[in-house]
Amino acid sequence: MNKWNRDQMAARVAADIHEGSVVNLGIGLPTLVANHLPAGADIILHSENGVIGMGPAPAPGEEDYDLINAGKQPVTLLPGGSYFHHADSFAMMRGGHLDICVLGAFQVSATGDLANWHTGAPDAIPAVGGAMDLAIGAKKTWVMMELLTKTGESKLVQACTYPLTGIGCVSRIYSDLAVLDLSPNGAVVVELVDGLSFEQLQALTAVPLTDGR
Repeated sequence: MNKWNRDQMAARVAADIHEGSVVNLGIGLPTLVANHLPAGADIILHSENGVIGMGPAPAPGEEDYDLINAGKQPVTLLPGGSYFHHADSFAMMRGGHLDICVLGAFQVSATGDLANWHTGAPDAIPAVGGAMDLAIGAKKTWVMMELLTKTGESKLVQACTYPLTGIGCVSRIYSDLAVLDLSPNGAVVVELVDGLSFEQLQALTAVPLTDGR
């Protein structure tokens, strides 16, 4: 089965981010989106630990570990970028000043509920962090994730069984097999990876899909 790899997924997300947007890229897969934004594009990247105006990942050997994102990865700062107090960063998130946030997920329901945090695993992020604030505070919340778990179960579910991060907040999923829009009426297929039919995707997915292509 054909699948988009992680960089192809990131490039697909980047293609939908309009100029003039202020965007938060969540920990994990979403951070790759920064490497696929057009050079010079009027897109401002925000990180919840108190950075705005980030660029792509630094070249090997040029990392500055005093300049990191929320996932502790080294980042670059574009001209005009700045860093500031953590509380000011959360005020931006909670105040509705972010146009888009892109988050990873363990589960997403067909109506847009999001479950994307856990505790207890070695080296895991220890708690929900700023994900609740991002999911509800951003004007649009997109999820970037592999559609199936390592054991082949659908991460798009009728109802989440993991602790919820936000209710009805996810409007679009970018996965390795398809792009899907979510609404109160359920999941709509926007795009499929080459070689995958709608019927094949439906067989893999735990919720009814509508073909919106």
